[in-house]
Formats: sequence, structure tokens, C-alpha cells
Amino acid sequence: MGKRIFFFLLTNVLVLVTISIVLSLTGAGNYMNARGGIDLTSLLIFSAIVGFTGALISLAMSRWMAKMMMKVKVLDPKGSLSPSERTIVEKVYRLSSAAGLTHMPEVGIYNSPEVNAFATGPSKKRSLVAVSTGLLHEMDDAAIEGVIAHEVAHIANGDMVTMTLLQGVVNTFVVFLARIAAWAVSRFVKEDIAPIVHFIAVIVFQIAFSILGSLVVLAYSRHREFHADRGGADLAGKDKMTHALQCLKAYSNRMKDEEQTAISTLKINGKRKSMLFSTHPDLDERINRLNRR
Repeated sequence: MGKRIFFFLLTNVLVLVTISIVLSLTGAGNYMNARGGIDLTSLLIFSAIVGFTGALISLAMSRWMAKMMMKVKVLDPKGSLSPSERTIVEKVYRLSSAAGLTHMPEVGIYNSPEVNAFATGPSKKRSLVAVSTGLLHEMDDAAIEGVIAHEVAHIANGDMVTMTLLQGVVNTFVVFLARIAAWAVSRFVKEDIAPIVHFIAVIVFQIAFSILGSLVVLAYSRHREFHADRGGADLAGKDKMTHALQCLKAYSNRMKDEEQTAISTLKINGKRKSMLFSTHPDLDERINRLNRR
């Protein structure tokens, strides 16, 4: 259920690269001194402005980006809804009220066989909770409520805002270090092509450092998942939250078995995805922490 993080990180990288290209082409934010070196203070200020601007724009676009890329069907509570759609809206609204949200999130469904759900949005007043058709088909009512409670807890905890602040700090270092590295590379080429090399190197290093910086954001995301589990347990009940995680684990194990069968047929060795690049902690650890409460 890492859609919100994926969209946020993807948007952040695209926005950051776009801002950097525009500023480089226009010559804005000059941080070079008269001797051709770098004014580190100016560069740090420039990096902070670009970094936090990129993160804030990503946050502002998060809900729109998610709806566009996942083709989310937003459910109008006053419109004509099917019984299952009406149930989802009622669950989101009831749990949101229990969480103390004064503005109800938008509620959506997107067509996908995967068992997934996500919450996103620039603020508690402009948030979105979306569930996949696969989740509705695979999980029972209690598990669905646990999943929705988990996503509502993300909104109530303000996770997207705190994620944005962290991403702004990461972006600042990405922009700062990318330009120092690009300047260093441009010192090793002829003076007449140095500006072009510097421009290209900035983009390359910025993308590379953004990927490395995302490890910090992903680590924070895994940490916040435990808090959202606890929040979901408070809203829907510990049994429903645990049941939702157990259903997700059963589904994941089934998918792994089917994938392993296909891999064996193709004579390819499968390797487990590193937790460093995971948006969520291990399901067993999440279940164990809930049970220890």
C-alpha cells in the first residue's frame, strides 16, 4: 500500500529536475563567485529554496497526480452509488469522524486486480482515500474496514505534511551536492564545453542523489506505517486491523507462490526485494507489534 509514497517521490523528482532545468537555462540563482568557484552560502540558500519548493509543489499535486495516474473514480456521496460503493463512502466518513477530521476526504475506487489502498492529499482538508477493486474482491468487510482505518490514520497523523518537510531537507542536500559534484566534473573538461558538461552533470547527479535520498524518505515511511497501524487499531478496533494485515499477508504469500511457480517454469531465480527500497515494513513485524499492544 505504498502508492502515496510512490506518487510523491515520482512527482518530487520530476518537479525538482524541471525547476533545475528552468533555472539553469534562465541563469537564475547564480551561486558562482568572481573567481569561477562556488559561493557555498549562496548555493545552500539556493538549494533550500529549490528543494522545499519542489517538495511543496509535489505535495500540492499529490492528490491530482494519484487520481490521474490510477484513473481513480471519485465517489459522490450525493450521487448514484452501488451498494458496495455506498458502503466504502460510509466507512471512510465514519472512521474520519472518529479520527477527528472536520473535512471528509474524497473517496475513490480504481480498477486494479492488486489488493491495495492509499491515502494522499496536500492537507487534512484536501485528502483522498482510494481503494482498488482487487481489495474489495479479495477482502471481507472487517478487513476492508481495517485497511480504510489505516489510511484514515495516515491523514489524521498528517503524514503527507511531515513527509514533505523531510523531503524538502533531502532535496536541499540533493541540489547542493549535485551542483558541487557537477562543478568538480566541469573542471576536468575544456573551458568552452564546461558549461554544457556542468548542465548535464547537474541533471545526472540530481537524479542519482534523489534516488539515494529516497532511501531516507522510505525509511521514514516504514516508521510511520507502525503509527498508522496503531491509529487504525484505535479507529476500527485491534482485531479488525490485525485481521486486515493477516489477510494482506495471506494474499502476498499466495502471490509469491504463483510468482515462484512462473519463475520455476522459466528457470529464473527470484530474489527478494531489499527492505531498503520498501515503503512498508515486514507484515509479520507489523502484526507482532499490534499483538504486543
